[in-house]
Amino acid sequence: MVFKLVKMSNNIIHFLLKKELHIMFLTKLQQEEKEAFLELAYLMATIDGKFSVFENPVIAKYQKEMDLEDYKIKGVAIDDILKVFKEERSKHIVLTEILRLVYSDGIVHENEQESITLIKKHFGFDANKYATFKDWIVGIKELANYPEHE
Repeated sequence: MVFKLVKMSNNIIHFLLKKELHIMFLTKLQQEEKEAFLELAYLMATIDGKFSVFENPVIAKYQKEMDLEDYKIKGVAIDDILKVFKEERSKHIVLTEILRLVYSDGIVHENEQESITLIKKHFGFDANKYATFKDWIVGIKELANYPEHE
């Protein structure tokens, strides 16, 4: 009975992830934060010198989710972007979504890792808090790849 319940739960989670339904954290940001987040997301997506086919749809979803589909990237410096996020809740949202973006293509490039380290440091996140966010994002990604039927 427990196995059937666990399998059913995994199938429900898999269905939700495949349908790409997720909690819309970004809608909780203020307008200035939304624009700053989009700048940061674009910066992170192109930091390795290319805009991957995995990262492009994530950026488009961010724009749609935050109702910024017509927003034009201005190329704001990362230090100026990070100064916009003052509230702890906003910092958590940003780190969660940036990690989701970085892990979307399955490869974390050296430049991406350096930028994540900068974000962590600027936001005042210690290694344990960062590890918790990272593990959660990696776990969600693994669930998304969980086979529907065994």
